[in-house]
Amino acid sequence: MLTTTPATLIDVIPVPTRREAAVVRNVALVVAATLFTAASAQVSIHLGFTPVPLTLQTFAVLVSGAALGMKRGAASQLLYWACGAVGLPFYADGGSGWKTATGATFGYLAGFVVAAAIVGYLAERGHDRNVLTSLSSMVLSSVVIYTLGALWLAHSIGVPVANGDKSAISLGVAPFLAGDLLKIVAAALVTPTLWTVVKTRRD
Repeated sequence: MLTTTPATLIDVIPVPTRREAAVVRNVALVVAATLFTAASAQVSIHLGFTPVPLTLQTFAVLVSGAALGMKRGAASQLLYWACGAVGLPFYADGGSGWKTATGATFGYLAGFVVAAAIVGYLAERGHDRNVLTSLSSMVLSSVVIYTLGALWLAHSIGVPVANGDKSAISLGVAPFLAGDLLKIVAAALVTPTLWTVVKTRRD
């Protein structure tokens, strides 16, 4: 029976006392989150007028960060980017390669790393245990993804960030707001729900 409150959801699983075993556990968790993100990326819809596809990646990034914490969450997304960059078919529609990794969607990929770190940092401080604080951390992290994504998209394809019909906002942010809102709400509900289950078992 657990006697202390875990820092993150994944820490509900007892951490091995041996350092080597603990390292192996953390590596396995990071790899698992990387594969979760890669699998979510394969659920994609291309809108035709933008190089940015609609995927389930944001959900995977937010949940992974909240479950793993800041360092492991960020590491999982950095590993995701690196695996795709070296040729593994991890990006949307099985995309991969250095050109794709540093192309028009690089800002979003970089945003995944930062967002997972932010939501993980806040989760370690208990923000993932209440629906409202969980939602606020997911929104903040999503804003980071959008900001970095739009700024790089503007640079990559040579359009303004916000002005005009062909701007980074109109191409890489506005079309995805409704879908991402659903993913944000879903992610925000996951961790408080699981914490309720954990608390019930602890009691």
